[in-house]
Amino acid sequence: MPRPLIAPSILSADFGRLAEELRAIEVGGADYVHVDVMDGHFVPNLTLGPPVIEWVRKATKLPLDVHLMIEDPDASIPQYAAAGADLISVHAEACTHLHRTLQLIRSLGKRAAVALNPATPLDSIRYVLGDVSMILLMTVNPGFGGQQFIDAVLPKIRELRALAPDLDIEVDGGIKPANIARVAAAGANVFVAGSAVFGQPDYRSVIGALRSGAESAAAAA
Repeated sequence: MPRPLIAPSILSADFGRLAEELRAIEVGGADYVHVDVMDGHFVPNLTLGPPVIEWVRKATKLPLDVHLMIEDPDASIPQYAAAGADLISVHAEACTHLHRTLQLIRSLGKRAAVALNPATPLDSIRYVLGDVSMILLMTVNPGFGGQQFIDAVLPKIRELRALAPDLDIEVDGGIKPANIARVAAAGANVFVAGSAVFGQPDYRSVIGALRSGAESAAAAA
């Protein structure tokens, strides 16, 4: 299984001091910066767009893991690629022609990923596993930070790991040191954490605790 990676979500950061927040997670050992993009249509919230991502790209050396929770992602993907995204996740539920969308991302020189809401079955992405660098399984219903982890997604993680032993499997929603070990044991290896990181006084300590929990579960698997 691929090694555990920690991706703090800046949706939970203090945007009044975002540069400082980005430096803190970089120094604290984060592997990615997770950027949640919401359009107020696909999900009931509105967040940031390409201009902010372009600024974030200048403020950190960490790879930008950009999660598009938007309708008609094809129309916007070139803008997010140009803004500095390294990896772009689109929702299978938002793509009429998923394979075409993934090819668009790859044609722009970016890593492509597909995200699935908690109730969306794996059948919707079974035939594009060879076209992606990562699958993102939502472990909360998307739209807001600070929600509780949905335990019913654990069997889905196990099923996906059996289908794709070498693929990065990212989980997003409700991840914290208290539950990361069982999520890692199910087969996830990329962990988005928002309030679990940015809500703590010591980012290095909590990122270390997340990594340690995931590594111990992976080693025992």
